[in-house]
Amino acid sequence: MLRKVKRNQTKLLGVKAVKITVKSLLKLLSPLIASSFLITPSHALLGRVGVVRSTENQQQWTSIRNRLLSTGIQFCLLEAENWQTAEDLRNVRTLFLPNVETITGQQAEALETWLQARGNLIISGPTGNLSESVVRDQLRALFGAYWGFSTSNPSTIRVQDTVQLSLVNQASLNDSLIGGVILPSAITAQPLAVWLTENTPPAVVVNEQTTFLGWRWGFSGVTSAAFDVNWLKTVLNRYGINETNQLVAENSREIPPCNIVDLNVPQQPFPILPPNYIPQPEQPQTNPEEPFIEIDLTPESSLPSPILISDRRSEGLNYRNTPTVPSISPQQAQTMREELFDLIVRFESTLIASLAHNDPTSKQNNLALRQSQEALNQAKLSLQKFQGLLQQRQYDQARRVWLKARRSLWDNYPSDRSVAQPEVRAMWLDRGSIVKTRSEAELAVLFDRMAEAGINTVFMETVNASYPIYPSSVAPEQNPLTKGWDPLKVAIKLAHERNMELHAWVWVFAAANQGHNQVLEQPENYLGPVLSRNPDWGITDKKGNYFDQGQQFKKAFLDPANPKVQDYLLLLFDEIVRNYDVDGIQFDYIRYPFQQPQINQTFGYSKSSRYLFKEMTGVDPIEISPGHPLWNQWTGFRIHQVDSFVARASRHLKKVKPELIISASVFPIEQRDRLFRLQQNWEEWMRQGWVDMMVLMTYALDTGNLEERIELVFDDSWPRSSLVIPGLRLLKVPDPVTIDQLQFIRNLPISGFSLFATENLTPSLQGVLSRVQSSEKSQPLPYREPFKTALARYQSLQKEWMFLANKQGLKMDKDSFKNMDAQGKQLEKALNQLAMNPSRQNLKIAQQTLRQFQQQFPNWMGNQKQTYNYQVQVWENRLQTLDKLLLYGERRMISNSKIR
Repeated sequence: MLRKVKRNQTKLLGVKAVKITVKSLLKLLSPLIASSFLITPSHALLGRVGVVRSTENQQQWTSIRNRLLSTGIQFCLLEAENWQTAEDLRNVRTLFLPNVETITGQQAEALETWLQARGNLIISGPTGNLSESVVRDQLRALFGAYWGFSTSNPSTIRVQDTVQLSLVNQASLNDSLIGGVILPSAITAQPLAVWLTENTPPAVVVNEQTTFLGWRWGFSGVTSAAFDVNWLKTVLNRYGINETNQLVAENSREIPPCNIVDLNVPQQPFPILPPNYIPQPEQPQTNPEEPFIEIDLTPESSLPSPILISDRRSEGLNYRNTPTVPSISPQQAQTMREELFDLIVRFESTLIASLAHNDPTSKQNNLALRQSQEALNQAKLSLQKFQGLLQQRQYDQARRVWLKARRSLWDNYPSDRSVAQPEVRAMWLDRGSIVKTRSEAELAVLFDRMAEAGINTVFMETVNASYPIYPSSVAPEQNPLTKGWDPLKVAIKLAHERNMELHAWVWVFAAANQGHNQVLEQPENYLGPVLSRNPDWGITDKKGNYFDQGQQFKKAFLDPANPKVQDYLLLLFDEIVRNYDVDGIQFDYIRYPFQQPQINQTFGYSKSSRYLFKEMTGVDPIEISPGHPLWNQWTGFRIHQVDSFVARASRHLKKVKPELIISASVFPIEQRDRLFRLQQNWEEWMRQGWVDMMVLMTYALDTGNLEERIELVFDDSWPRSSLVIPGLRLLKVPDPVTIDQLQFIRNLPISGFSLFATENLTPSLQGVLSRVQSSEKSQPLPYREPFKTALARYQSLQKEWMFLANKQGLKMDKDSFKNMDAQGKQLEKALNQLAMNPSRQNLKIAQQTLRQFQQQFPNWMGNQKQTYNYQVQVWENRLQTLDKLLLYGERRMISNSKIR
């Protein structure tokens, strides 16, 4: 669309596009641009102030509108669906995005062009956070900052930079509220206000043309109207706009559309032609009939290295008098380079796996592989071009090249054939999806879709906010939305018919949920069917509040230290395991509520806990705070309550059903912080063997963020016999990004993943998953048949080595390859013997053979690693996974007395 607009403008100017470059055209027009189109305080008065209404702020629009009108400044309305190009912003000089969480790639392009023409932008709330990953990256560059994370409790905002504002009353801009930390993403971005919490993180960040407010502006219940109005007036005043400059119709309660010209306000339309635009030549089409023969493995070492870009301000450039495009800081350049490089090597690794495990037989497959290979080659060239453009300071073009390369890789990700090894492929079947079904036939549709997508393990939400989905003789009340039938019984039958395992997913200590109360039309603070009957079973904060603070839907928790609570929960879980043929049980909310002890916001003050702790120490815990000599002991007391229940439940349930798989859904937060804030000590559960599989809630919108969350908690000190799998969110994540995240996980020493949740399994994603994930019934499950899984995964590795060797893609001399092949066959034989006959002797032989192979592997791959370091690291990770599977199998089979 942008290219079309640019070509049309060139024609309107009467110049042939093939005869003159945009750069030369801009040179001719620069005096006019400099004198007419730059925003200065005087020019700012002439433009309109536009505000965007979207689906995210629609419900609060009445409050937003009233506060806008209270400023005394004239606004025009821009509907999000009507904003697609820079032309749609033509009549707007200052644009306000109040909490617009979804911005499309086309809208981001329009914003970029509009900002280049010297527009001013105001952003509030988590704007852009639900956009696609590449769009979020672009928005961070445009905004100069981004919404990092929400504050969980009310915090005080304090202005710290009064130089950039003309303040009439600074106190009117200070208040306590729940907002978000705004992280600068540009060198020129500066905090204007901070949160008065630990480390005083930014609450408002300003760049040359942008202001980012760290709260949901206009949302009733978040801030007062006066606070919002004062802040917006102050920011607009920064751009030379105030109520005396604008005309507001008397008694007007509506905001006119931005596409209608108001004759009362002088208009100065923006130019649409951006600087530094260079048309890209069309790529030649490939011949689909030509067979796919070779894979071009360009060495990683030949790809460009990171570079640094000098700060433009150090060169004495005047930003307000020079028409420039948004620059890319050294940190941004490094991040962008790394993200594209990482995507290239993941893409290449997936392509190798696809080619090694699937012989191309059809013309359609040939075409898909050719397109993937071409996208890979072009992306490598684009990365080099990106570096060159940065060195030339062609920032706009560099960003476009980078975005185009990323989109091309995602559009052509190898997803036309199976690349998955034997692994845990789990999915959470959420309560919302369950209650929408009213019969076995309707529920069967969900299981058919999951089976088609290659899912082999279903975590079914069986107990939610104290409501079981089945008719229970232990719980006081079945979920009202599932009364009349037994979805758990039906689901087990459906799962087993499709060779899937079904694990009962249960909320442990979270006993009431305001969100669930809303669905059931209960009072907001209803304590649920268990706590309302037994209020002494709950924990509170120091003020006596049952519900935790700062969450979107607050929850009330049972007291882990109360023996009656533990007895009740154990009876409930025993009922599930005895009465239903479940394959496993998953503990969720196995923790205390989130807390912030540094501001004295803590939980756990039940009668039972206070009595037990006082018996131990002589001090009532409600009288102590962080810094008190007994504070660490109080934290440890609560950690022990959760640990003791996990141990007790594990021993009991395993006694009832030895083959039961126990898993836990846990937070991927650094251990010390996690113990401090929610007392969830899942590392200890692994060490003690109480839990078979740990499922980390590493939900992320992009692969880079997923990597950071996994790296935060993965620790070499963990017992190698533990199975740990990440959880992936599907909501608002594009299908190619989901596949990329899956491939990233498959390249780690990990044996699977879990997807959240069934309600977000779209038909398009289901189709992609069905192609890349085998649904063969013969594939073993790691937690059920670890030795057979190890054999199958090693055989997959062998296929990749042989494929590359045949393509001359392995940089290894003949003697080394011959030696690796010989030892590899010995390893395969040892793994096969163990899989067929799991004895102590065979396990010992397999472990020794694997250890010897791992020790020699770096030597064999020395030359390969110099040029293809990532791929060699992937193979080393997969060998490490074999070691984990053997140790897990040893622990599990010994505990069940099945190894002779």
